[in-house]
Amino acid sequence: MYQPHRALIGERLWAQLHNLAPDHLRPARSVLLRQGDPATHVILLDSGSTLVTLSGPDGERTLLAVRGPGELLGELAVLDEKPRSATVIAVESCRIRLIPSSDFLHFVERHDLLAPLLRHAITRVRESETVRLEFATADVPLRLAGALGRLVRAGSQTSGGLSIRLTQAELSQMIGASRNAVGSAIKPWREQGWLETEAGGGLIIHDIQAIEQDARHTA
Repeated sequence: MYQPHRALIGERLWAQLHNLAPDHLRPARSVLLRQGDPATHVILLDSGSTLVTLSGPDGERTLLAVRGPGELLGELAVLDEKPRSATVIAVESCRIRLIPSSDFLHFVERHDLLAPLLRHAITRVRESETVRLEFATADVPLRLAGALGRLVRAGSQTSGGLSIRLTQAELSQMIGASRNAVGSAIKPWREQGWLETEAGGGLIIHDIQAIEQDARHTA
């Protein structure tokens, strides 16, 4: 079963890693890591949720994963000294810490974390393959419900629901569907009151379980 880095390395080491860099607040929809950039640092995600996406040669984007608090982002590129393999986008306001590569590598060596981090990275790759297979074979409502479900489980819940600060056009790119198909999938869920659309773009999710059940039922 997948577990975040915080659970992997334990609270004591997480607290030490946490203290290696000051915190920063990044707004929703900002790019935290960009595919192809050099691996100069690792991001420690204190709060908020993020999308991990892969860009193709024609500019198309594919959703690989959703990550929430307690995760490290960009650590694999630092460990193997290669350019970033994916782009990471903030879905909501995120509090992060930017740990320089040299500090992170020293920390990994001092605490003998290379092997568990690499095993964790393999688990992530398998998870991403599952997501990509789902998006390649499922219909649009099921793909969209799956993406929204991952966002809800990683995001910051409030009494009014979870706000997903992505437009329908951005969501359509994430799941490899047309803007019209995403709008058609959302319409009955909005009519049922399971979600609502925001004027400035984005969704507020009120009942993700009902959305997922409906998508499975109509598939």
